[in-house]
Amino acid sequence: MAKEATARARMDAELKEEAESILAGCGLNATQGISLFYRQIILHHGLPFDVKIPNGESRIAMREIETGEGLIQSGSAEDLFADLGI
Repeated sequence: MAKEATARARMDAELKEEAESILAGCGLNATQGISLFYRQIILHHGLPFDVKIPNGESRIAMREIETGEGLIQSGSAEDLFADLGI
């Protein structure tokens, strides 16, 4: 298939580097990875994965994870189970 179109996108540099590193591990370059993604969009007639908006409870949990709020640190598995009341 002739390559006659160009797609350009602006994104976070860290996102690009990490994705390209993963693609390289799969033996693909960025062009091949993006082409594969586009082909999957065509095959699925939409995004090839579910996109879900988190509910309020999930957003609170994600925020707590990001801030480290409510994390329990234990020295051993036994201590962790005791801290959790298990």
